[in-house]
Amino acid sequence: MNKKDYTLGLHWMRHDLRVEDNEALSALTHKCDKVAVVYIFNPSWLKDNHYGHCHLGKHRHAFIDKSLVDVKEQLAHHNLSLIMLEGEPLTVLTDLLESAPFDCLSCETHYGYHEREQVSSLKARFSKLAFVSGMSNYLLVHENLPFPLDEMPNVFSPFRRKVEKNLSLRHVSANLDKSVRDAAKDVSLTHLSTYEPMLISKESDYSGGQSAGQQRIDDYFFKTDNIANYKETRNGLDGWTFSSRLSAYLANGCVSPAYIIKELKAYETQRVQNDSTYWLFFELLWREFFHLQSKKHGALFFQYGGIQQNPPANSFNATSFKQWKNGETPYPIVNACMHQLAATGFMSNRGRQLVASCFVHELQQDWRYGAAYFEEMLIDFDVASNYGNWQYLAGVGSDPRGHRQFNLEKQTDIYDPKRAFIKAWT
Repeated sequence: MNKKDYTLGLHWMRHDLRVEDNEALSALTHKCDKVAVVYIFNPSWLKDNHYGHCHLGKHRHAFIDKSLVDVKEQLAHHNLSLIMLEGEPLTVLTDLLESAPFDCLSCETHYGYHEREQVSSLKARFSKLAFVSGMSNYLLVHENLPFPLDEMPNVFSPFRRKVEKNLSLRHVSANLDKSVRDAAKDVSLTHLSTYEPMLISKESDYSGGQSAGQQRIDDYFFKTDNIANYKETRNGLDGWTFSSRLSAYLANGCVSPAYIIKELKAYETQRVQNDSTYWLFFELLWREFFHLQSKKHGALFFQYGGIQQNPPANSFNATSFKQWKNGETPYPIVNACMHQLAATGFMSNRGRQLVASCFVHELQQDWRYGAAYFEEMLIDFDVASNYGNWQYLAGVGSDPRGHRQFNLEKQTDIYDPKRAFIKAWT
C-alpha cells in the first residue's frame, strides 16, 4: 500500500450532502490514512434575523435531515461514519481540530459570502493545517473561464456566449479510496453537542438525499422522458412533470452539476438531443452565473442597491409584507403561489417571478424582505440564485433592462387560463 501524504483528515460537510462526486472528500480519502466526516448544525439558523425571518424553515430543515440520514448510509458503504454536531461551526471545528492530531482539513468550495469567510477564518486560525478544497458544487472548470473574474460580464447572455464558445465542463470526480479508514473513534466528542436529525412528518413530496436525487434524475430523464419536453412545459405552476425539480438536490448538495450533465449526455445519446435537453443545461448555466456573480460582488449581493449600487425608491411596510406572505393581496395568482410556498416549500420559477415582481412593483416593497422570506421558506434555497434573482427583479442586479414588471392579469391568462392553479391553492 502506498504511503499517503497525511495521517488524519477531517472533511467538513456543508452544501455537499453526498458521497458521489464529492471532490474534496474523495481527495481527502486518497491523501489520508484515516478520515473523519463531520456535519455541524448551527442553531442560529432557526433564529429570526432583522428582516423577521430565519435562515432555515421547516421544509428545508426536513429535507436536510433526510439528506443527513441518507449520506450517513452512503458513507457506511465506504466504512466511514458521519459525525453530526450542533453549535457555531467555527467554534465546533476548532474544538474538533484540537481534540485529535488532524493534519489535513477538506471542504467543498462554495462562493457564498459567509461560506468564504468561514474558510478564511479557519486558514488563519490553523496556519499549519493542510487544506484540501473541491469544486464539485460547480458546473464549469473555473480556471478555464474565458475572462478573469473581475472582468466577468454582469449580464447573463454575454456570459453564456463567452463560456459556450470555449466550454470547459467539470467531470465527475474519482470515487473514495477504499483503503481509507474511519477516524471517528479517534475523535473525542464528549465535550461537544451532538445533532440528531428530526423524524419530521412528511411536509412535502420532496425526499432529501443523494439516493432520492439520483432517483429523481432517473425518473425525469429515463423513466418518463419528461426532459424531452422541458422547454415547452417549464413555465408550469404545479405538479412533478413540468420541470426537473432538481434545484433542491443541487442547493443542498445531494447531487452535483457534473453528475446531472453526465446523466443528461447519456440520455441525449440513448434517447434524444433537442432544445429541451439543452434548456436544462441552460438553466445550470444560470445557476453558475449567479454563483460566480456572488464571488465577484461579495456583500453587494445583500445590499439594497444591489450589484448596481443604485437603491430603488421602495420602502418597507409591515402590513403589505404580511398580506403578501399570507397570500392576501389583490392578485389571485400571487396569492395562490404564496399559499403553495407556505404549504410545500416549493414555488415554480414562473411563480417566483410573478410574486417578486408584485412585491417590488405593485406593492413597492424593499426586495430584501422578500428575499429573506424565500430564504426561510424554500426547500431549494440557494444563496446566490435567490439573492441574484431578487436583485434581477428589483432592477438592481444583472437585468440590463433594469425594470422587469410583469402584467399579472396577462400572466394569469397565459399560464393559468382556466384558473385551475388559483382554485387549487385558494
